[in-house]
Parts: sequence; C-alpha cells; structure tokens
Amino acid sequence: MTRQPHDQFAKQYLTELLTPHGQVEISRELTSEVRQVDIWFLPTASESTAAQDIGLLGQIASSACLLEPFRNATGIMAVRNCLLKLFALYSDLQRKARRKQNPITETDLPCLWILSPSCSAQLLNGFAAKLDNSGNWVAGVYFLPECFNTALVAINQLPLTEETLWLRILGRDKTQSQAINELVALPYGHPLRRNILEILANWRIKIERSEDLTEDDRELIMNLSPAYLRWREETLEQGREQGYLDGQRLMVENLLAGRFGTVDLELSRTIEPLMQLPIKDRTQVLLNLSRQELLERFSDSRSH
Repeated sequence: MTRQPHDQFAKQYLTELLTPHGQVEISRELTSEVRQVDIWFLPTASESTAAQDIGLLGQIASSACLLEPFRNATGIMAVRNCLLKLFALYSDLQRKARRKQNPITETDLPCLWILSPSCSAQLLNGFAAKLDNSGNWVAGVYFLPECFNTALVAINQLPLTEETLWLRILGRDKTQSQAINELVALPYGHPLRRNILEILANWRIKIERSEDLTEDDRELIMNLSPAYLRWREETLEQGREQGYLDGQRLMVENLLAGRFGTVDLELSRTIEPLMQLPIKDRTQVLLNLSRQELLERFSDSRSH
C-alpha cells in the first residue's frame, strides 16, 4: 500500500528540488534485464558547485548520480538490487561509449545514493560502509568501498540542520515529523517552501483516499498533516485575496464602462493605479474626473 505512493511522492519531491540544477530522468530503464532507477540525475554544465539551497541533497547532486529512496529501512537484498542497477547502467554506458569510440572514465560514472530511513549496524558492517573521515560529509552518510561508487544515507542519523532538512523529509516517524514541522516554520517567502508543502499535501490526500489503511499509512497521514493544513490554509487565504482583488478590479472596470461607454486600451492602463487608492478616494475619482484627467493622472507608465 505505502510503497507505491512513497515512490511516486519521492520521485516528484526529488524532481522538484533537483530540476533547477540539472536534468532529471524518472524511472530510467536499463537494457540488461529491464530495471528502473528511481532517479537518474545529471547536473547542468553551469552547476560547478553543489546547489546551496538544497543543502546535503545539493552536495550529493553536484555530480551525476542515481538516487534510490526507500520508505522502510533498507535491507541487504534491497542494497544488492540497487547495486545491480548501478552496474547494469555502467555496462550500458560502456557499450554506448565503445560504439562512439569515446572511452568512458571513472569520473564519468555516476554514484549511487541509497536513501534509507535508517540503516542497521548489520547492514553497514555487511557492506563495509564507513563514515567519511575527511570532514566533507555530515554524520549519517556511509560510503561503501571506493570501487562501488555507492553511499548509504541513514536519514535518522543526519544532524538536525536546514542543510539536511530536504532529506530528513524522506525519513520516518519522529525524523520525518520534525522535518515537516521545520518546513512549515520556514519563512513564507522561502523559494522551496510553497511547492514542497503542496507536494506533501497531495501525498497525504492520496494516502487518505486509499482503502484499507495500514498502521503505517495512518502514522504517515499524521506526519503529513501539519504540511497539509498549512498548505490548505495558505491556499484558501490566497484564494480570498485573489477573489477580493478580482472584485475590486471588476468594480473599477464597471465604473469606467458606465461613465465612458467602453474600456479601451488607454483607459485600461488606469485600472492598476486606481486599484491602489483607498476605496472612498477611488470612487470619488472615478465619478468626478474626466477621461483626459484620468489618463493624465493615472495612466500606468509601465504600459507605455
């Protein structure tokens, strides 16, 4: 029940965050046995450094990568299947490079990033996954031996900073709940806040409409509720504001049409400046000034 909605959400969510920074391809098919990578990302040529606005995710996406987000804690077989996808892609890229007689180098090969709500000690030890000692990566990011080009991200171990927020939203339980509350608390004008709230709200709506909800589904609905409620509140408020502005504009147009018979291009340029006046002053102006006086005083200079 939960896996498919989470796949759809995670792909839409990561695509929203990564699209401004490069090319995103969803469900890329691999040519050996048909396999699909959840997210295949290629940064644009202009992205010489990691995207600062998406923090750790931007650091991950500073070079070509495969992203495999999981709703539940990743198991050993799941990691093996992800590695199969990675190696199948390497084979595919190598074949294409040979056909074009353009050898592929190690630096051309994408890295695999497995995003898991948590990683057990058994899993990490079994794949010899280690924390980075260089200081370039935060806690919770575990790298497999070098030739695997693979890392496991234990989302519940990431530090509680805005840098990791966009990945912690993909976590579970308290990790996800706290991250969503942090998202809701971001400033209203934050460039990512509005779109991510909408994606989370839509995810909640889809889960809630499902039949035979599991306990995990109900917990997920609770985690998503703050984002849904804030998105709904702001959407309704925007609708009320837009409705009010539309009503005011219609009133100005009707008064102009009533006085002058029609609202031509010249008169239409006065509408926006007139709407900036208090209602009482606006009404007096519309009733008393001549057409020429309105044009001289209120014609919108931006339209010239």
